[in-house]
Amino acid sequence: MHDIRAIRDNPAAFDAAMALRGLSPQSPAILALDEARRACISAAESAQADRNAASKDVGRAKASGDEVEFERLRALVSEKKDEIARLEEDAKAKDAALKELLEALPNIPHDDVPDGTDEADNVEIHRWGTPKDFAFAPKEHYDLAATQDGMDFETAAKLSGSRFVMLSGGVARLHRALAQFMLDIHTVENGLTEVNPPVLVLSETMYGTGQLPKFGEDSYQTREGWWLIPTSEVPLTNIVAGHIVEESYLPRRYTAHSLCFRSEAGSAGRDTAGMLRQHQFEKVEMVSITHPDHSRAELDRMTECAQGILEKLGLPYRTVVLCTGDMGAGARRTHDIEVWLPGQNTYREISSCSVCGDFQARRMNARFRPTGGGKPEFVHTLNGSGVAVGRCLIAVLENGQQEDGSVDLPEALHPYLGGKTRLAKDGTLV
Repeated sequence: MHDIRAIRDNPAAFDAAMALRGLSPQSPAILALDEARRACISAAESAQADRNAASKDVGRAKASGDEVEFERLRALVSEKKDEIARLEEDAKAKDAALKELLEALPNIPHDDVPDGTDEADNVEIHRWGTPKDFAFAPKEHYDLAATQDGMDFETAAKLSGSRFVMLSGGVARLHRALAQFMLDIHTVENGLTEVNPPVLVLSETMYGTGQLPKFGEDSYQTREGWWLIPTSEVPLTNIVAGHIVEESYLPRRYTAHSLCFRSEAGSAGRDTAGMLRQHQFEKVEMVSITHPDHSRAELDRMTECAQGILEKLGLPYRTVVLCTGDMGAGARRTHDIEVWLPGQNTYREISSCSVCGDFQARRMNARFRPTGGGKPEFVHTLNGSGVAVGRCLIAVLENGQQEDGSVDLPEALHPYLGGKTRLAKDGTLV
């Protein structure tokens, strides 16, 4: 959500920021609606003052016996009452329209975000590891001998339809071990607080992080009105919704492992093979609530936390800054971490870390009280994958694959697998 005062103060700068997002000038319509709303409020206040003055004069006219003046003033009081109600209702309608207009617009990009229209204009800022030179043609995760029994798409489709998978045996344990490994690193080494949040949330919770109203079709809603979370960013960020915290409370850094649900609206035909893009998946999420002065540095810290997971697993990756045209609506700057997948012979996104500034905080009314005094200010929020568990499973399988279809597993996971070091070609851990 945007600050209407900032738009009033510098509409040209706001329009320039929206142009980077591919939008035409927005300030003329916004300011016209804002001016009309304020005019209604001013007129209502003026009418109220007239009504108050007339109400005082009614008594005097009655006491003086001036019936004509008494009736005129009484009619004026009634007329002003109706006028005030009409103006207040009009102001309320214009306020709702202004809010609807503002909440549909994307966030303002940071000055250091590259300009561009799509992923081709993203800029690589970091690369780690060297993709393995296989002596054979590497396969995709679902074609490996080791996953044929433990990665069952047919049974999942029978139960739930397309874009679901049923994991079992060694593959299921490996998937679980990855999530446990990530949580331990984030809590013990990175200092994040572990949370086990609900996966069903209210509409106002989805609104607070920007999923509603514009992106409702990307998520699932129950008949009772709850929403299945697309990521635990939603409940974690809303921990501070409606609160004024002390400045000393900041920063707050959370992590959670949860089921996530996405309808994948508009993605028909994309990445349908295997478990790269599914309706139900698991992620270890990171969320930070910070002081405005520290949010940009926090983005770099969060990115390093996600990168560290891949480095400990020995998975080659690269990090890119998304350009203005490829960045999500709520972000001011986004770092995508892309892991190397030998089966596809390319890098694919495994984590996306974003700083949102006060964009979400305004929707949630989440503020902090400065230590030195003064009015409460909006906090800044950040979110990032730390990392997507299913995609990490894919990367571990594909990067560790052997010619016979077995998989050598990263050393960092051995303690989480009871000392097992390989996924044999029959799908068992050995």
